[in-house]
Amino acid sequence: METRHLRYFLAVADHGSVSRAAAWLGVAQPALSQALVRMEKSLGVRLFERSRRGAALTPAARAILEDVRASVARIDAAEAQARDIARGIAGQLTVGLVSTALFDTLPRALRQLRERAPGVKVILREMSNAELADALQAGVIDIGLMHTPVAVGGRMRERQLLRDRLVAAVPDDFPVGGDGTVTLAQIAEAGLVLYPRAQLPILYEGILDAMRKAGHETHVAQEANRTLTVLACVAGGCGVGLLPTWIRALNFRGVRFCDVADGHDLPSFDLSAIWPVRSVPTLADLFAGLDLGA
Repeated sequence: METRHLRYFLAVADHGSVSRAAAWLGVAQPALSQALVRMEKSLGVRLFERSRRGAALTPAARAILEDVRASVARIDAAEAQARDIARGIAGQLTVGLVSTALFDTLPRALRQLRERAPGVKVILREMSNAELADALQAGVIDIGLMHTPVAVGGRMRERQLLRDRLVAAVPDDFPVGGDGTVTLAQIAEAGLVLYPRAQLPILYEGILDAMRKAGHETHVAQEANRTLTVLACVAGGCGVGLLPTWIRALNFRGVRFCDVADGHDLPSFDLSAIWPVRSVPTLADLFAGLDLGA
């Protein structure tokens, strides 16, 4: 039985007349009548009792009416989804991200994506930078919002989203200047709480290099692979963290955030979107093209 026959059946049932249904469908009345006859033969039952007043549903037709209506609705939904997928505005998109993306970039992206492509199902996976690089290379995620520079295997596109400076996360009893700042010398003496070298090697080395340029040898007192873990270690007196300025949005007990008075040589903390190059446009291309912050 063809889908159009189901639509014809519903049109006659809703309009109560073959002639009115034909006019609404934009088909010739004889063609509609013949299609209904073929449908009745296929089912082996009469669907309508025809009279001068119109076409009335038989008990058999009333029994299947809502099932037919639901089936046509599902077919319509499937066809619409297929068209949207072909146009690149529906489907499933897996986004991997570091915690930096949670506070501004991701909320803005999700709002825009819902407006542009409400049929897209988004799966979110928060990971470390190193895990994101592996996941991108393995095809586990479609796009990564991650700290750069970073090495990712395969042909990738990249768009820088944010360039942030570093601020110091210090224990709340840490001695600070009258202007609320701390110095590199104070940080060097207290020791650093940093992301692991393997996770963000360029940032790690950049911080140590800035310390050396300022004439301060320091040590990494504690490594922590998540931002909240860095803050917990700082609150526990393990040392001083150097984190991007968005961290000021958090209220973490036992920690205060201070500018570094002489921190002009500290590296920036960059966030970029990275996604694979494909021969046809993808949902990752659509996502990366949103207003994500750059």
